[in-house]
Amino acid sequence: MNEALLRSLTPSVLAILVRRGADFAAAEDAVQDALVEAVRVWPADPPRDAKGWLVTVAWRRFLDATRADAARRRREDLVDEEPTPGPAPAVDDTLQLYFLCAHPSLTPSSAVALTLRAVGGLTTHQIAQAYLVPEATMAQRISRAKRTVSGVRFDQPGDVATVLRVLYLVFNEGYSGDVDLAAEAIRLTRQLAAAIDHPEVAGLLALMLLHHARRAARTAPDGGLVPLAEQDRGRWDTESIAEGVEILQAALARDRLGEFQAQAAIAALHADAPTAEKTDWVQIVEWYDELARLIDSPVVRLNRAVAVGEADGPRAGLAALAALDESLPRRAAVAAYLHERDGDLATAARLYAEAAQKAPNLAERDHLTRQAARLNARGCR
Repeated sequence: MNEALLRSLTPSVLAILVRRGADFAAAEDAVQDALVEAVRVWPADPPRDAKGWLVTVAWRRFLDATRADAARRRREDLVDEEPTPGPAPAVDDTLQLYFLCAHPSLTPSSAVALTLRAVGGLTTHQIAQAYLVPEATMAQRISRAKRTVSGVRFDQPGDVATVLRVLYLVFNEGYSGDVDLAAEAIRLTRQLAAAIDHPEVAGLLALMLLHHARRAARTAPDGGLVPLAEQDRGRWDTESIAEGVEILQAALARDRLGEFQAQAAIAALHADAPTAEKTDWVQIVEWYDELARLIDSPVVRLNRAVAVGEADGPRAGLAALAALDESLPRRAAVAAYLHERDGDLATAARLYAEAAQKAPNLAERDHLTRQAARLNARGCR
């Protein structure tokens, strides 16, 4: 590297940048950056025109720095324009956007997917996980939904059922996924419950409150998952549980049962049990039967298999599980738990490890990996 050449070229390169409009201090910084780059690059690839190379690289560095400074100033201006901290308005347009995206020209599933992506802020991957479909399939569904509504007027809001489905999935992602959306979903569902006298709206709000009440106990200090049976019930939010139960009871009294009321009833039975051992699993199975009649989904049948395993023994749970597709998410984890309760530790350890590989998030993967390690350690003794 010819350091003398670099020193001799520096003044003329600096002058060229200033003539092009760069202020002297910024030009100096850009030239210094170009010199550093020359020291790095030239030994292996010396340029034919050293001065031209330095001018080109220095000018690019100057433009990059100018753009970065302008972007920083814009961000600072936006911060200055933000409202002062304080209570947010009780009503905003977010819920209205949910209804508008649930357009009648779309199928319910497409409307839900589009709303989750456009308003809920979920990624295509997260939505695909919620629907148990490949990410590419969900991307195509969202693209088709966008094309469908691209030429329509948004003056026909969608129905309540579609909006409830969106809010439910947003809450689930916030409750168990990587993005914290649970509080926002509860806020919007409260708005909807205040505006619409509908038992399923009340059922969904009750369900959210009952699940959210357990959130503080769901993770250990190290961030690991704590299963329901091992949670410190003293950390559950009793006020949220009481509110959820009260809302649910009022909804059930109207005798218009829907899926969210049935799910809330199951959550209420868990919340009502003073200990895991005193959970009324027989009644929970009955509620899952009701839920399966309302929506016969694989996830409902998977959860029912767990409840059957608790109510009637692990072999009954495994029999219920046998009818479900082995590719169903979390099926391997449920099978592992039931095999462990049945005393088959080797099979349980293998299934825990298999479930860990398919886990949708890091916290769940770590929990299942620890379960497999725990059983493998027991087997080695």
